[in-house]
Amino acid sequence: MLIGEVAQRCGVSARMLRHYHRLGLVTPTGRTTGGYRQYSADDVRRLFHVESLRTLGLTLEEVKEALAEPDFSPDDLIDDVISRTRERIEAERQLLARLERVQHHAPNDWADVVRVVTQARALESDSGARRQQAVLAPTDDIAIAVDDLVAAVLAEADVNVSGALRWALARTGVRALDGLVTGLRSTEVTIRRRAVLAISGIDVAEATAPLRSALDDVDVDVRDRAAIALAQRGDPAGASVLVAMVNAGRRDVEAAEALGRLSAHGCTNAARLLGDALAAADAGSRLRITQALGEIDSPTADGLLVALTTDPDRTVRATAAVILDARPRR
Repeated sequence: MLIGEVAQRCGVSARMLRHYHRLGLVTPTGRTTGGYRQYSADDVRRLFHVESLRTLGLTLEEVKEALAEPDFSPDDLIDDVISRTRERIEAERQLLARLERVQHHAPNDWADVVRVVTQARALESDSGARRQQAVLAPTDDIAIAVDDLVAAVLAEADVNVSGALRWALARTGVRALDGLVTGLRSTEVTIRRRAVLAISGIDVAEATAPLRSALDDVDVDVRDRAAIALAQRGDPAGASVLVAMVNAGRRDVEAAEALGRLSAHGCTNAARLLGDALAAADAGSRLRITQALGEIDSPTADGLLVALTTDPDRTVRATAAVILDARPRR
């Protein structure tokens, strides 16, 4: 087939066919008696290969390399294209989010746009010091958008910067909750941990519901942080998680103090839950439970401590006795 016939049948322009020829992608191998180049069936098949690979998003140079590779693997190619497509989608998603944040500021002129974009870039800087400075000292007295703060705190790994971001978010109050609740639903555990920590610092009634939902998270750290935050609000929903923390030795001192705080707020089952955990506890766990009971001022806690003065473990007995001795007689 001559170039015109190939272009008509294959849907590729004659100009593009000549371009493929110059690049060495599809070279007609036959000639007519008049000296015109002629495409063979193999040439046409190669043309279809080229067009198929271009449809997958490959550049002409990448197509040429793929077809020249003797051990070319379609599976490897597809994996590579998928990976690059995901990267492109993520880059476009970030661009869209940035544009929406700029729009949210309702800029009046280009100077406002530049200030907003500069602030967003500072939050995305590779320098932790610059990110922290962007939070603590916004330029031109322009407040950072809540959405920018939420996105930054969910992505921040630096302890100092994340602390500054949470402080800034706490000042925004309920406005930050929607974005942080979305973070709580993330499939990435690090994002959920950052989200629950940020929600813990927001002292509004609306924060209680998402913290309660975090008690069902599959990650133990998310559950623990939610339980402690709820106890600080006087909410007993995470009491059983706090007892599990004491029993297992996970931030047990903090959990014990949280149980004491719940008891002071009128939670009557904190001591009972600790008592229930004693049945299957080893000596180390019984000691931690004993110390936790020392944080709870109630007759139930006193009764459990009296029983613990006869514990098989000498340290547990002594600890229970010291706690009881320091308490006023009822």
